[in-house]
Amino acid sequence: MTTVGEALITLLEAHDVDTVFGIPGVHTVELYRGLARSKIRHVTPRHEQGAGFMADGYARASGKPGVAFVITGPGLTNTITAMGQARADSVPMLVISGVNATPTLGKGLGHLHELPDQRGMMEKVALFSHRVTDADELPGVLTRAFALFSSSRPGPVHIEIPTDIMVKPADGIAALLMNVAPPEPDAAAIAEAARLCAAARRPLILAGGGAKRAEAPLQRLAERLGAPVVQTANARGLLHRHPLGVPASPSLKAVRALMAEADLVIAAGTEFGPTDYDGYSDGGFVLPPNLIRIDIGADQLARRPARIPIQADCGVALEALLVEIGTDQPPSGDGQARAAATRQAAFAEMAPALQAQTRAVEVIRDALPGSIIVGDSTQPIYAANLYYDHDRPGGWFNAATGFGALGYGPPAAIGAALAVPDAPVVCLTGDGGFQFTLPELGAALDAAAPVIFVVWNNRGYREIETSMLEVGVEPIGVSPAPPDFCKLAEAYGIAAERLAGIGHLADVLKRARATGLPYVIEITVN
Repeated sequence: MTTVGEALITLLEAHDVDTVFGIPGVHTVELYRGLARSKIRHVTPRHEQGAGFMADGYARASGKPGVAFVITGPGLTNTITAMGQARADSVPMLVISGVNATPTLGKGLGHLHELPDQRGMMEKVALFSHRVTDADELPGVLTRAFALFSSSRPGPVHIEIPTDIMVKPADGIAALLMNVAPPEPDAAAIAEAARLCAAARRPLILAGGGAKRAEAPLQRLAERLGAPVVQTANARGLLHRHPLGVPASPSLKAVRALMAEADLVIAAGTEFGPTDYDGYSDGGFVLPPNLIRIDIGADQLARRPARIPIQADCGVALEALLVEIGTDQPPSGDGQARAAATRQAAFAEMAPALQAQTRAVEVIRDALPGSIIVGDSTQPIYAANLYYDHDRPGGWFNAATGFGALGYGPPAAIGAALAVPDAPVVCLTGDGGFQFTLPELGAALDAAAPVIFVVWNNRGYREIETSMLEVGVEPIGVSPAPPDFCKLAEAYGIAAERLAGIGHLADVLKRARATGLPYVIEITVN
């Protein structure tokens, strides 16, 4: 007899799932029954939050949904933070949990891991939450989840299976595989957008995370129009060192001036979130009036109205726009000059300390070309989100762009390393954030994930301390004592080195990469 738990594994394989992150428990034992016989790799984090963050990093690096298995109750509530991060950054994540036996649900009888209404709670965070009550439901709900991931703005999905349903017979259950694509761009909207492009003399493109897999058409459109391309944090890596690229935050005055001077703005895959567009909370961002907006989600288009909204995948819409524009239109003559002036002014606008922190990130990029740099909420990440030109599309992401969860970086980097094993993966984290998820060093070792953990150790929450001082608040609670990170790494059997500043960072990074193993580099800063 095939059980529902075994059928789940078979169905996940059919949906091209090759990795799941999870911690087994008595409420999920049956979900693991078929795992040993499958081709799916199981990775055990040290905390369910780590499972969610690993799934997030895996999804961002691979483009495929990340999958987590967690127990009911505390296992699932531990995962909510990671689901919140995935919701904020539109990351496809499938969280499959147990739940207590069906007859006990909602009765408050004090069963182990009991919640009053687990699914109701998850519906507030997930794009949808579904309880499987019969074996026949399983193929349909998985198809619904994967169709959502491929056809609209993605995020976390939750499926819960009661313990009494997991063991039910599921013989003959087959996968329902559907190739569900995003909506095609409206032809009339594309034609009107092309007309505006033809009339524009100072066009500008804003590229967000939704465009990170559309570099080729994005570059061709920028060159066709002579349009500078401003990249939000989640779009960094697009148009690396291109004369039209502007790898700077729209929160900077120089970028806002570029936007204000534009007579046409094309926004591709960006939600206009405050962490990108109003990072200083000064209210200085104004939505461009002559705006063409491309987004896969109808809900996002409704939240920020545009003159021409185009609901479609960014790559498809940009290709359609290129076809409609044709090859006859001469590009704007001053696009490269506008981009260069903005790059120079944006970097000069940053304080010297921020410039130095950005240069530290550039050392990592140049020492390990084509790397994936996964960040936590720490000072060099904040600085580089303001201005930094990465060299790999989709290779720069961190928790400081949306939900802002501390401790994101280490487990997300593990997920990324497992998704793209040939790429160097660096986790750039602070001493404060690293202490949220330090035990995931053990998970990196178990999974043979060759992540290089670079710890920016300024002995506390320096960014918060500075914020307190700036508004006249005496700093309290911002100096948690850091451990000796090198000794902790060595306790796990992981090699580690400590540096005073970044002078020898490039050499140590290359040495760490050559080992093919997890590695810790602690940088002590004043």
